[in-house]
Amino acid sequence: MTDQIFVGRRKTSVARVILRSGSGKITVNGHEFEAAFPMLLSREDILAPLKLTENEGVYDISANVNGGGTTGQAQAIRLGIARALISINPEFRAKLKPEGMLTRDPRMVERKKYGQPKARKRFQFSKR
Repeated sequence: MTDQIFVGRRKTSVARVILRSGSGKITVNGHEFEAAFPMLLSREDILAPLKLTENEGVYDISANVNGGGTTGQAQAIRLGIARALISINPEFRAKLKPEGMLTRDPRMVERKKYGQPKARKRFQFSKR
């Protein structure tokens, strides 16, 4: 299997994921998986596609992620892993698709408008 880069995105986070057959070692930006994502929820989110397809400990994952916060980065990596698994075995699509692992979450921060302090918030109105 040649090294292919799969991209996952969420909010402003962009993750580039490479899957190689190995022992299940995960590195994120050159750091250990547990050091990069100290929150258990984020780690479970990243491992979800591997658990669904029963591939834990089968692939070494190398992820390079930037932008956004930890939750957005974790979900970007999750999408990249799911896309990589489908390229390895297209039959995994039937398991990943119903769980929403292949859907790119399109929600982004709404831009700030002029004449307002935030995107939707208005300055206090004074009639007199």
